Amino acid sequence: MSDVSDTVPVTPPSLWEIFREFLLIGAVSFGGGIVAYERLLLIDKRKWLTPDAFMATLAISQTLPGLNSVNLALLAGDRIRGFWGACCAAAGLMLPGGLFVLLAGVAYSQGEDHPILNILLAGVAAGATGLLASITYKIGDQHFRHFRSLAMIIATFVLMSVLKFSLITVLLIMVPIGLFLYRPRAHDQTESLTRNEEKSP
Repeated sequence: MSDVSDTVPVTPPSLWEIFREFLLIGAVSFGGGIVAYERLLLIDKRKWLTPDAFMATLAISQTLPGLNSVNLALLAGDRIRGFWGACCAAAGLMLPGGLFVLLAGVAYSQGEDHPILNILLAGVAAGATGLLASITYKIGDQHFRHFRSLAMIIATFVLMSVLKFSLITVLLIMVPIGLFLYRPRAHDQTESLTRNEEKSP
């Protein structure tokens, strides 16, 4: 596995480029689907992060308080251009959404019972759900092929969506199970040492 701290670009992008790209993401994405757009930008479109670096950044962002998408933008911007990169990424991402929520709040308060508005909001929710499903499959494609990972995914879904457990309760249940299932085993460590010895001159 490559070093997750490495980023792809040899020449870092300008602060304006970072702000502009995240501004575009903030303007065209809705709800949880924003993470899908961030992945497309950082890996596929601009190649600012490697897939491993993106996964590491996403994992860290999910452990921090606040929105995952904003945390991801901050951490990715910091990887790319340091402190000011983080500021530009976060500002660009939040600006369109902040303006949209402000305008939508005013419009909704003026006509909350209008049928067209309710249809529009339902469409936005459906689109965000589709984007989340797409990025979940793309990121976790390999995990869906392994029984342990699939069992963890299904168990987490049941606890959260069916039994309606709180996030803290689900973490307290699933984290120990995950640590036990994915604990290093003696033969794995032996194989790793053997490979390292074969690679060494």
